[in-house]
Formats: sequence, structure tokens, C-alpha cells
Amino acid sequence: MPTSRAPQISQHDHVTLVQLGDEYKNLDEHSLEDISTILLDLAKSIDPPLMVLDLSHTKFFGSAFIELMFRTWNKIKVRDGGKFSISGLSKTCREVVEVTHIDRLWPVFETSEEAIESLRNET
Repeated sequence: MPTSRAPQISQHDHVTLVQLGDEYKNLDEHSLEDISTILLDLAKSIDPPLMVLDLSHTKFFGSAFIELMFRTWNKIKVRDGGKFSISGLSKTCREVVEVTHIDRLWPVFETSEEAIESLRNET
């Protein structure tokens, strides 16, 4: 069942932080309806195009969420100076990211603070 709660979105030194709360513990294709629109709209509109996706509360994500991250990243990377990173991965999610080599495309950080600092220093 899709969630009706939006992720928490905030700005930190020109970096947009998207934090997925407890309601996003399991990100399978059935739970992505609301968040898909939010992430893709943000990817097109944030200025500067710097985004950290914090998955600290997420314990599982499937291929549909991986596709959503790729779509989000693709909209960000084509914009001048566009950067995307993820933070707060659980052990299981980190294994998925490493096995699929996503960690070679996007920086992965332990905390959102580290991710924000890294993107802020690149501008």
C-alpha cells in the first residue's frame, strides 16, 4: 500500500537533503507511487542541482527503487553541476548497492552530514 506521507526535504548549504522516514522501511514497487513524483520533480527543480538521499530508515529496497534512483540521478546529472549521493544505508541495502556497483556511480556516505559536506565542497 503506498504511503501518503512525504519525505522530509530540507536545504543545507545549497544541498537538498531528502530524508525517508520510518514509513519508507520497505521500498518495493507498491510503495513508490508518492515518492516517485516527489523525487523526479525535485531532480528537475532544485537549484543548485545537488541532492542527498538519506535512507537511514530504509531496511529493504527492490529493483523498482533502484530504477527510481537512476531516473532521479539522470535528471540531476544533465543539469550544470548536478550531483547525487546516498547516505545511511543499512547493511542489507549497502550489500545491494555494492553488488550492483551503484557505489561506483554515486558517492555513498555513512551519514547525511558527510554527504552534504562532500557535495558542498564540490561547488
